[in-house]
Amino acid sequence: MELAYKLIDKNGLVFAFLVVGIIMYLSFLISKHLFRKKIPGVALAVFSGLILALLGSKKGIADIPLFAGMALLGGSMLRDFSVVATALGADLSKIKQAGWAGIVSLFSGVFFSFFVGVFLAFLLGYRDVKSLTTIGAGACTYIVGPITGAAVGASSDVIAISIAIGVVKTIVATIGTPLIAKTIGLDNPHSAIVFGGLIGTTSGVTAGLAATDPKLVPYGAFTATFYTGLGCLLCPSIFYFILRAIF
Repeated sequence: MELAYKLIDKNGLVFAFLVVGIIMYLSFLISKHLFRKKIPGVALAVFSGLILALLGSKKGIADIPLFAGMALLGGSMLRDFSVVATALGADLSKIKQAGWAGIVSLFSGVFFSFFVGVFLAFLLGYRDVKSLTTIGAGACTYIVGPITGAAVGASSDVIAISIAIGVVKTIVATIGTPLIAKTIGLDNPHSAIVFGGLIGTTSGVTAGLAATDPKLVPYGAFTATFYTGLGCLLCPSIFYFILRAIF
């Protein structure tokens, strides 16, 4: 047992990858067999991470020596790299296929989600610009929230709230998409591109469209991917300064 502890201590990052891999595997397994993919495995994994974060104090689960590698794996460097990698997965020429409708849906989707999130944060009693911006960004996606929070210097509690709001949005998008698809005419590639730009959360849009019509998934995923990148650009910059001017 002592040998195992020494091995893990020397290879903390590798062990952290193993732990995250197990969490992801179990999350997707639960999503498939228990929730029948109505709640995406990614959302369950993020929720599990939030619960595990409660086990520590300052650095979450990384405060436990056995899981010290989580501090590096969950650090800003690898986190930002993951976000950039997600944004680079889309081809700019593809979005032009939807014309101006796709571009307008992107900007209006980010704008609407952000300021709805700001309104909710205001109702919760937050008045400082950093918290309002971070929670508003979380309403865009659970990736944009922590990126924005780190950029503007928000507290860890506020960042956690922004992630939670993003996870809730993902779950709602996943479950709600197949229920409203016929009503909003979500039955062709063009509408899927616009839908992805309006909703934005990649995992929620992908899972929702997969439950509606698997052929629509690539189209919605294109704009949803751009949505994340656009949110990471607008929320900690233009939107942040707009809120500073107001508050």
